Amino acid sequence: MKMSMHRIARMWPARAGWRRRFSALMLTCAALTSACTALPQAKEDVHPEGGSGFTERKLAFAQQYMVSTANPLATQAGLRMLSAGGSATDAAIAAQLVLALVEPQSSGIGGGAFAISFDAGNNRLRSWDGRETAPAAARGDRFMKAGKAIPFWDAVNSGRSVGTPGLFSMLWLMHGEQGRLPWERLFEPAVSIAEKGFAVSPRLHTLLEGNQDLRRQPAAAAYFYEETGKALPVGRVVRNLPFAQVLRAVAKEGPSAFYEGPVAKSIAAAVASHPVPGDLSLDDLRNYRAKERDTLCMPYKVYTLCGVPPPSAGPLAVMQILGILSHTPIAGLAPDSLAAVHLFSEAGKLAFADRDFYAADPDFQDVPAKAMLDPAYLKLRAALISPDHSLGKAPPGDPAAMLARRGRDNAPERPSTTHIVAVDGDRNVVSMTSSIESAFGSKIFVNGFLLNNQLTDFSLSDVDAQGTPVANRVEPRKRPRSSMAPMLVLQDGRPVMAIGSPGGSSIINYVAKTLLGTLDWGLDIQQAINLPNRGSRNSFTELEKNTSLGSLAPALREMGHEVREIEFPSGLQGVVITKHGLQGGADPRREGLAAGR
Repeated sequence: MKMSMHRIARMWPARAGWRRRFSALMLTCAALTSACTALPQAKEDVHPEGGSGFTERKLAFAQQYMVSTANPLATQAGLRMLSAGGSATDAAIAAQLVLALVEPQSSGIGGGAFAISFDAGNNRLRSWDGRETAPAAARGDRFMKAGKAIPFWDAVNSGRSVGTPGLFSMLWLMHGEQGRLPWERLFEPAVSIAEKGFAVSPRLHTLLEGNQDLRRQPAAAAYFYEETGKALPVGRVVRNLPFAQVLRAVAKEGPSAFYEGPVAKSIAAAVASHPVPGDLSLDDLRNYRAKERDTLCMPYKVYTLCGVPPPSAGPLAVMQILGILSHTPIAGLAPDSLAAVHLFSEAGKLAFADRDFYAADPDFQDVPAKAMLDPAYLKLRAALISPDHSLGKAPPGDPAAMLARRGRDNAPERPSTTHIVAVDGDRNVVSMTSSIESAFGSKIFVNGFLLNNQLTDFSLSDVDAQGTPVANRVEPRKRPRSSMAPMLVLQDGRPVMAIGSPGGSSIINYVAKTLLGTLDWGLDIQQAINLPNRGSRNSFTELEKNTSLGSLAPALREMGHEVREIEFPSGLQGVVITKHGLQGGADPRREGLAAGR
């Protein structure tokens, strides 16, 4: 794990003075704090099931198959499908339907998803786009008033934030291509739990307790709160019969039972009757179609990194971060050292600068993904990093002579999402991230489920301060940019890892950190997930609160970083595939479980 500072300096790209300054930095680091080279240590739980508190997780092992999700009930549902001879896709679908019930703050049938899968029989990668779409009536000034963007939370808590849900359409498309068990059977665990009831978890209770906007929606308040207005207590058994009824209908009739008929009418009516009404129509629901897209991949040392392409900017940005870091000595540094945190944050700034200008729905905007991952371009971006001083705010690059035609996006993505990994006995793999956007989405509750607020992932303004059109502006039937980053790592053409996380735009830093931990620092998947979260989204340098990284803040500030210690509750799920079996990890900051047989 350790490497001499002289060897590190020799690894650095040639640039006058860099080796000398980097050596000085290492000496300063050693003098300032032993935490510069300290290995990650588990923290005691300081905020049960939320914030940056840890609930210890051990590395999971299995020989045949494995599932890792954000809730034990969902993991058990996935394992039930695999034990019955189902595929990884069957397991992921069953797990997702349970998560929609027991983790309603994060994902659900009123939202959307992205997934990447590996078909072992055909040795084929596939990427699935179930992202929500803007209504046909949507226009670029949707979230503007008097020529200016309205406050973000005003946009969120309204009917205008609701996009056409894409989850069921995507799951149906995936099952048609990769499912083994009958579609109806995948619904059995979720229907059973909805009818018999599930216990409110500590994390769900905490998020309910702190959410005032959800209380203001009568239908949601009647389900999630007591008559006194208090959040349902931990352990309270909750049944959701309307949700079970929707699931039974979709299990029997397919997605048409959701996108047409009584359910669709209820969705459109709920959006239209909100105090700030939206324009989601029955035609929008009826015409929605999930898509299969070409998978985005990039060579990385002896591996190949693969993920879903835009409109998700997640894998693209993760690949940029790792590609930039491959031109630095970070692989030879201790994970929680001052130099490692500095380099990781600077690479994040560069990747987010590009993301904010170029990432959008490729059906509406040309996204230069190939140029953004070109090794020569990433080397040029890496050359902007100083070993001893922060960039401050990074400028976007110009990978394909496009900058003059793009404005900077101002969409803030909120951290409520979920992730699922499933690997079956034939080594078919699914990595899927799904979301309803901010906690409890739009807060609009209909037929036992919440509707998304994903349209706030569009830029709130259609042009930037200079009047230049923003690539990720609202347009009819367009899909908003996302940071969801379901990814696979391949070696010799076969998956060796599946990874992903919730967390809004922080997903990018969470996944990049974990990949760096496993592929470069030699940690197992659980150790890599456990590493304190860090990074920058081209603004502040963010350190996970109440972790050992806090001791680095003074030295980082000396280097020009504007540091903030924040709650960084990632929800990483990951499975590593080895010749000896499967290893699984689940984020100790949430309630997840990796398990298998």
